[in-house]
Amino acid sequence: MKLYRTLSGNILEHENECYLINQGWNEMVNRDNLYGYLENLLTSTDAISDGHRLINENLCAPIGDQEVWAAGVTYLRSKTARMEESSISGSSSFYDHVYEALRPELFYKSSPGNVVGSNDLVHIRKDSKWNVPEPELTLFINKHGNIQGYTIGNDMSSRSIEGENPLYLPQAKVYERSAALGPGLLVLKHPIDPDTIINMRIFRNQKEVYNDSVSIRQMKRKHNELVDFLYAENAFTFGCYLMTGTCLVPPSEFTLQINDEILINIDGIGLLRNIVGIKK
Repeated sequence: MKLYRTLSGNILEHENECYLINQGWNEMVNRDNLYGYLENLLTSTDAISDGHRLINENLCAPIGDQEVWAAGVTYLRSKTARMEESSISGSSSFYDHVYEALRPELFYKSSPGNVVGSNDLVHIRKDSKWNVPEPELTLFINKHGNIQGYTIGNDMSSRSIEGENPLYLPQAKVYERSAALGPGLLVLKHPIDPDTIINMRIFRNQKEVYNDSVSIRQMKRKHNELVDFLYAENAFTFGCYLMTGTCLVPPSEFTLQINDEILINIDGIGLLRNIVGIKK
């Protein structure tokens, strides 16, 4: 089943029927056994006839007061790309060490206010010459450190800034409209299928300029491993989102341009669509 945040309220979609849930997002999702809770709600809630229209017309990012964090260098291709971008600064070996290390790379990505949803604008920085989207399976983890759902994340990245020096990572990753989540939150009874496919396409002037796919099975790190490190010394009152890293990296000669269209699809979750803009 899937949860959506809309301007009209929170909507639960199950077996092609939609149900309006009269609860705040934080209260609704931040619990143990979210799947069982939603399953019970279905027995006492009537379906609404215009739910799909409300989702299509009034969709918001599936986030309340949660922070967004991200994991880096969790796929081999990501390690290679990071080493390529940082070769000029002489710091490329750092990413090789991270890929092989016990401790994963985890970093703060976004406050809720900087997160956008599907069909909204994501930004590239004016002071960066090399910008890419990073499509990522994103976990929703409740306050107790238990994975309760999955969504799609777009971790917008300024590769030229990060490549100058690894210490510039926050500037390369954390800025206005640098994170997108959506379209909704997939809630499953069991962990997501390890053969789940992530696909990303990029269009420029209605012409496809990038298209590639990957299975999340190629991740070196396990989801629970990332969660354990993130929650080891952190407390998240409302739970949090964790982007789990990317393996889909456009070639080094590619950089995003204004009005590019980014389409990220993950099996079972849906489509996250964003248009590239820039802060005025």
